[in-house]
Amino acid sequence: MLKVDLDIQQILMLKNKIYKYFFDEILKNFITILLTFTAIAWVVRAVNFLDLMVVDGYSSGLYFKYSLLNITSIMTRFVPLSFLISLTISIIKFERQQELMILWTTGLAKIKVANIFLLVGLVVTVLQLILSLYINPLLLNKSRSLLSSGKTLELYTILKSNDFSDTFKGVTFFVGEKNDNELKNIFIKDQLGALKTIVNEASGKRNSVILAENGFISEKKLVLFNGMIQTLSNKNEIKNILFEKTELSLTNVTSRIIKKPKIQETPSSSLLSCIFNLNYNLSYKNCSNDYKNEAIQNFSRRLGSPLYIPLITIITCFLLIYKKEKTYIFLKKYALFILSFVILVFAEIVLKYISLSLFYAIAYFVFPLSTLLFFYVYLFNKLKKE
Repeated sequence: MLKVDLDIQQILMLKNKIYKYFFDEILKNFITILLTFTAIAWVVRAVNFLDLMVVDGYSSGLYFKYSLLNITSIMTRFVPLSFLISLTISIIKFERQQELMILWTTGLAKIKVANIFLLVGLVVTVLQLILSLYINPLLLNKSRSLLSSGKTLELYTILKSNDFSDTFKGVTFFVGEKNDNELKNIFIKDQLGALKTIVNEASGKRNSVILAENGFISEKKLVLFNGMIQTLSNKNEIKNILFEKTELSLTNVTSRIIKKPKIQETPSSSLLSCIFNLNYNLSYKNCSNDYKNEAIQNFSRRLGSPLYIPLITIITCFLLIYKKEKTYIFLKKYALFILSFVILVFAEIVLKYISLSLFYAIAYFVFPLSTLLFFYVYLFNKLKKE
């Protein structure tokens, strides 16, 4: 009796090792593919973010922080496709190495292996839910706050010879020539008084034009020589002041870049308060219909997209069904992958129309769950007959 118990324990330990091996292999492939896709997409987006330094004048340190905070949002978009590819590759690899055949001959039920694959899919689903619902809005909002708190002090990198620059809010620059840190033939139009000229501080005027022969940038100041400050009074009178040297403060010069959080940077709780007209979130008390439609679409993406991962997992598990015909097996691999990919594309397309009708919203969430149940029952019956 003791020997029988030991044999059963050994079999259970062996099965657990097999399950853990499958689990680890799929996750390893998934992480590798996901990080590869994320790295490529992040590099491309980081190149686009170079405008923060070149055009908007933010520092290189802020640029790198902003780029790093966008990694998780990029990663989330590739989670379903990366898992589909990793699961397909893993099953094909197990078949080629005869690992699945060894398990079938020892009497291990195929449906248990399919359940292991489904368990991995559920783990990935939870991961994407955490990223999309909590982590991504938090980090994206943090990246937006960096732009809001950052000052555009890198003026020299923005100014170019013989070129107008309206990067700054209410201020337009033109420089005829730029050599090292020396600027020549300078034209500045300040509509909001951001540069705090002597005239503005004395008379309260905010609209002014500044001309100078040359100048240079020193820390947080723009030093100008041999020029004129021209202001327009409330009575449409033009007043001119000539100067040999003047200093303009750059501390209040800010970029035109949008600093208000976008819809994808908004916390999920705030989107819910807008969708259901909840009063506890005062920031979204006056939520407009247009914003509500965007909130429905964005929140549906966060909550609904992960639900399609278990569905594509079960569809891919049909690769476990054994057929003698090699041609059938070859076609089946591509057919199942294409079907799963089409479902992921379908989920993205429906999101565009989900705010137009309650039917689309319900269908978007019901479809993956109902289809998952149908395919699982069908797969269970097929594997049971084998």
